[in-house]
Amino acid sequence: MRKRIIIQDTHGAMLPDLDWLDLETLAQAELTSEDAAYPIESALKPGERSGWRASASGRQTIRLMFDNPLAVKRIHLAFYEEEQARTQEFLLRWSSDDGRTYKEIVRQQYTFSPPDNIREIEEYEVDLAVVTRLEITITPDISDGSAHASLAELRLA
Repeated sequence: MRKRIIIQDTHGAMLPDLDWLDLETLAQAELTSEDAAYPIESALKPGERSGWRASASGRQTIRLMFDNPLAVKRIHLAFYEEEQARTQEFLLRWSSDDGRTYKEIVRQQYTFSPPDNIREIEEYEVDLAVVTRLEITITPDISDGSAHASLAELRLA
């Protein structure tokens, strides 16, 4: 019997037994916008608390372009919203041919309703052998274009 323990409330904590990739050294990032106080590096480094935030409102894209193709087995995403009730959608997709074509991993909506529901943490087990690009598109509020997208954590293993 194969077993594993499910962590029910990660509260933003990373699973200790994973070797998370150093995305800062393995990839270049392309962004549609970035608030200088919340750079993408803050979402990619373990232990950072501020995360990334867009400088412009509306739909935003973060694209990681890897120097060499990677094998990816796990994807960790964390989103936080403590101020505004809203329904957010994100699309996560990947490419094995330097961005000529993309395959969808997941498209998901989540409703933040502070102060009770302020975080969404997602863990995906995947089997992606040759990843050259990873892209996340965030629509911060599907009913209104005035919210700013943010991403607290992005980790790959």
